[in-house]
Amino acid sequence: MDLKVVLVLAFLSALAITSTNGSIPRCCIGTKMITRKLLLKVDRWEPQYSDGICDIDALVVHIKGRRKPVCVDIRMQALLRRIKRLQPQQSKRI
Repeated sequence: MDLKVVLVLAFLSALAITSTNGSIPRCCIGTKMITRKLLLKVDRWEPQYSDGICDIDALVVHIKGRRKPVCVDIRMQALLRRIKRLQPQQSKRI
């Protein structure tokens, strides 16, 4: 085989591997308990359900000032909704 053909095939193979690697989702493999102070700093959250690729139900929580998200119990979602609903009301009182 010609060297150019081999190099093109190697390049295309490397491109295919790297492009499919980016689509693999990151799943929580365990959950942690977080304090009330951290709950107040939660910026956003996303539920993760076990009916898809991931193995456990969890809540992926993004906290202000932290790079990596934290995985918490899915039951914390109701509490986070209440906290976010009450935060604007508390800022009006001050």
